[in-house]
Amino acid sequence: GIAAAIVEPIPANMGVVLPRPGFLERLREVCDEHGTLLIFDEVVTGYRVGRGGAQGRFRIEPDLTCLGKIIGGGLPAAAFGGRREVMEKLAPLGPVYQAGTLAGNPLAMAAGLATLHELTPAAYERLEASGSRLEDALQKTAAAAGVPLITARAGAMVGFHLSRGPVANFQDASRQDGAAYAKLFHELLSRGVYFPPSPFEALFLSLAHEGKALDRAEAAIAAAFEAVGA
Repeated sequence: GIAAAIVEPIPANMGVVLPRPGFLERLREVCDEHGTLLIFDEVVTGYRVGRGGAQGRFRIEPDLTCLGKIIGGGLPAAAFGGRREVMEKLAPLGPVYQAGTLAGNPLAMAAGLATLHELTPAAYERLEASGSRLEDALQKTAAAAGVPLITARAGAMVGFHLSRGPVANFQDASRQDGAAYAKLFHELLSRGVYFPPSPFEALFLSLAHEGKALDRAEAAIAAAFEAVGA
């Protein structure tokens, strides 16, 4: 049988691609049917799309979860955790040995704990509002400039593709207009707004991205799309 299925619940390395309704739920069911572990890679989505990550957002409980720098407040750190039955297989309780050079690094753990204290329900409301505002700005300015655009968003994680059709997988994402994205990137950069240099990445908003910062970004986005559509 298959030991484990490892997935990003919201892929973010082909732009942001939201899972189709029912996909993750069915994956959970299939894994249960076959005794396969379901592992969520939440290195990107952990704490970013909600306090409970993507699994909290979609209300799906994986058997194991992987997390990255977010648990160190951006400093080098990583961790995994999951069901007691699985975790008890690890040493010293079980036969599976696991160790890490940076495991429990005091500085990273202090930074991570401080970050968690800042991630209150009010903070996530602000992040949701900022993400919605940025997505809306992208849609409206692209439409006004006549530039094809597909957006996807989960909280403060925003993605877009310069494409007319729906984007459900890497093949769809690969059909976007790379040349237009390159022009958009440089038009934005010349106006002091630094988007990802690759169209296969995502936009991540922080609590600092609101107010005047978003005002400036929206103005630059409007001008950049106008230049791309000209």
